[in-house]
Amino acid sequence: MWCRRLACLSKVPCQLSGSARRRSPWLPRDRRTVLAAAARWHHTAPESLKCAWQLHGDHLELRYANTLMRLDFVWLRDHCRSASCYNAKTNQRSLDTASVDLGIKPKAVRVDETTLFLTWPDGHVTRYGLEWLVKNSYEGQKQQVMHPRILWNAEIYRQAQVPSVDCRSFLETDEGLKEFLQNFLLYGIAFVENVTPTKEDTQILAERISLIRETIYGRMWYFTSDFSRGDTAYTKLALDRHTDTTYFQEPCGIQVFHCLKHEGTGGRTLLVDGFYAAEQVLRQAPDQFELLSKVPLKHEYVENVGDCHNHMIGVGPVLNVYPWNNELYLIRYNNYDRAVINTVPYDVVHRWYAAHRTLTTELRRPENELWVKLKPGKALFVDNWRVLHGREAFTGYRQLCGCYLTRDDVLNTARLLGLQA
Repeated sequence: MWCRRLACLSKVPCQLSGSARRRSPWLPRDRRTVLAAAARWHHTAPESLKCAWQLHGDHLELRYANTLMRLDFVWLRDHCRSASCYNAKTNQRSLDTASVDLGIKPKAVRVDETTLFLTWPDGHVTRYGLEWLVKNSYEGQKQQVMHPRILWNAEIYRQAQVPSVDCRSFLETDEGLKEFLQNFLLYGIAFVENVTPTKEDTQILAERISLIRETIYGRMWYFTSDFSRGDTAYTKLALDRHTDTTYFQEPCGIQVFHCLKHEGTGGRTLLVDGFYAAEQVLRQAPDQFELLSKVPLKHEYVENVGDCHNHMIGVGPVLNVYPWNNELYLIRYNNYDRAVINTVPYDVVHRWYAAHRTLTTELRRPENELWVKLKPGKALFVDNWRVLHGREAFTGYRQLCGCYLTRDDVLNTARLLGLQA
């Protein structure tokens, strides 16, 4: 199965590059430097270089499992997991971080095959597992992904033959729920079959994995093409690919769609993996990817229809990445709702338009479009931070219901079932 993680494209090396090796103080250039370096570095065993450490003025340098870590002394004191510093029952820190001397240094350091021991000036001893340090150090985090994913275009998704989950299995068994969530986390979309086509049953489905997020549209929304709200979605017109609620400071995380009735033609749903498209931009034009991840834009929703009066403004770049590993975690793309661009100086805005055009070209490639006909009984869950959705024009009477879910609760459910989320 084709699989690629976007975060890996940050090109962060697991080991030092050649130039870094030349600059590193512990990689000597001649025999005299070799002897000096050997005196400074301490090893767990003379015959093994599996773990070595060296004290500096304000940090400990530790080399373990092919990772060179630089650990600040205050950080090492702050993260102590002893009973007096950390409550293991509540998983909360007990130590008052503000009370730690910013000039603190360990009085003694010792490392065995698995553990780092630090003795502080007041006699307190801190112990760290070396594996824990690799996982939780900055250098270790740079080598990891927060969210494993499978990026897809239409052909990749079809070949994967991702199964839908039966409604009863989804609602009544942990196995069915876990299978659904695993599909959702990997692909950003997932389907549940054999759902009773009512708004009430759709709500029960949604609440299986999350609290429903109440927005200006209410909790469970239900609409036909009556233009009852000031939004193109409430028409029979085609909708280009987009993510929803870009005008929220935090866009809604997950969207649920369930078509309850359609007496007419057309109306297929369009799905596009925004992260797959963004990866193509990163490969072809990394400078444009960087620009899209740094330039803040406003998105706006203004509504004055009937009793609905709203003016929402959300601010953020099109692409949102974790700065330590360049892993993409949110795409905010909606050409309908993008506000006046007044947050970008003139000497940047033209380059932004070029970068936006590159991303749009990728998003609109026909091979990236997955078209799905939603029918009564088949509910669709969409990761609104990753997958763009749209719609072809339709005729006849069409009823659709759905809701937004809180992302934190969906990921919490997944983690409780043992999934990485």
